Amino acid sequence: MTADIETALTINHLSLWYGDKQALDDISLPIPKHRITALIGPSGCGKSTLLRCCNRMNDVIDNCRTEGEIWLDRRNILQEESDLSALRRRIGMVFQRPNPFPKSIYENVVYGLRLQGVRDRRILNEAVERALRAAALWPEVKDSLRQNALTLSSGQQQRLVIARAIAIEPEVLLLDEPTSALDPISTLVIEELMATLKQHFTLILVTHNMQQAARVSDYTAFMHQGRLVEFADTDTLFTTPKQRRTEDYITGRFG
Repeated sequence: MTADIETALTINHLSLWYGDKQALDDISLPIPKHRITALIGPSGCGKSTLLRCCNRMNDVIDNCRTEGEIWLDRRNILQEESDLSALRRRIGMVFQRPNPFPKSIYENVVYGLRLQGVRDRRILNEAVERALRAAALWPEVKDSLRQNALTLSSGQQQRLVIARAIAIEPEVLLLDEPTSALDPISTLVIEELMATLKQHFTLILVTHNMQQAARVSDYTAFMHQGRLVEFADTDTLFTTPKQRRTEDYITGRFG
């Protein structure tokens, strides 16, 4: 990565344990701003664990312990005194399976804003339209905003969840296999959406699908057994990897 590319997050010497089991081992990784960084590697290599460290979702797990630093705007977010609510407003997350609330489409989108105390109807209405347009869902739901979100298709639900995440205008969006439960057409829509979203947000994508990483990401990090093996721009990593383990994985020799 060239030195002139600005980073949104900087991960320094990050290690994590679940009890006595070490899941991450001395990870150092820059996350370029307004780019898509994909995390790839075999199941159990630590991809999702690393992703959850970025907004401290691992804090809810008993006996979870971390060492190292994750820097966001000159502040180490792993410090105990960090305001987790404020952190998660700046770093949103979308999970593997769509998880809309059993509320209307409108109320799903404004959920985070209401938690922040926003009550002005005009502001909420504008946020709903802006977020749904950004999530490429507005044309499909603009006339049914009071409809229960659970009546939407899986692909629409995942785009609604993305709209809910970006309505509060985070800086970073964490995507944990966001298309693994979707059909190919819905997957394509989400992939096209990611390319648009990076104009406004920094995206970190966990995916088991190497073709997806190659298609949508600007940078790729290959992980194995809790360690970062290689990080490079996606074209370089997939065409001329420096590490033999990376080459073995992307050519299907293991994984």
